[in-house]
Amino acid sequence: MQVQIRQQPSFAVARLLLAPGEPAQVEKGAMMATSYGVAVQASMHGGIGKAFGRMFTGEALTISTFTAPQQGGWVDVADKLPGDLRVIELDGRVGWMVTASSWIASSHGVQTETRFGGMKSVMGGEGAFLSRVTGQGQVVVSCFGALETVTLQQGEVITVDTGHVVAFAETVQYQTRKVAQGVIQSLRSGEGLVFDFAGPGQVMIQTRNPAALAAWVVAQVPSR
Repeated sequence: MQVQIRQQPSFAVARLLLAPGEPAQVEKGAMMATSYGVAVQASMHGGIGKAFGRMFTGEALTISTFTAPQQGGWVDVADKLPGDLRVIELDGRVGWMVTASSWIASSHGVQTETRFGGMKSVMGGEGAFLSRVTGQGQVVVSCFGALETVTLQQGEVITVDTGHVVAFAETVQYQTRKVAQGVIQSLRSGEGLVFDFAGPGQVMIQTRNPAALAAWVVAQVPSR
């Protein structure tokens, strides 16, 4: 699979170029268009257990597999929120962790599984589950707003709000915690959970927070 991204940076679309008979895995509802003859099949990827794990990440219970016909073909994919797309190249050695709803598509040689982020994540309601992608091939991830990649050196530490994290390499060590101690302090600061990342490795960050947008929209709806 080859990936061509256009309409960057605000309304990015990724074209997945497929060889004859080549399949690609796509998040349910992310397909925008395909060349004629591309077949699609929805399934619980990896069985019921992994499918329910995907549900906990905020992703659909099923994923779609698009397979090119004998002459090859393409699939255009896009996210539901305005923003950019980025390709992660997996070399078979270093895996990546992708946060909820950021995974859009991956090539046939990529495996995806759900990882638990810890009890603190569950209590905070953010970042409780992460998708781990491994193998060889391309992974397309989305962001809300623009996307920045931070390269951490050995021992370098950065703190990022959970709602702004898109993905990070498995070489990066991480933990989740509350940004402020105590309920009152958390309310005053307006912040919830954060990730502490320690290098070496890369961290992808989005400049907008989907949860913050949802909270703002709800606040604008008149109450009865």
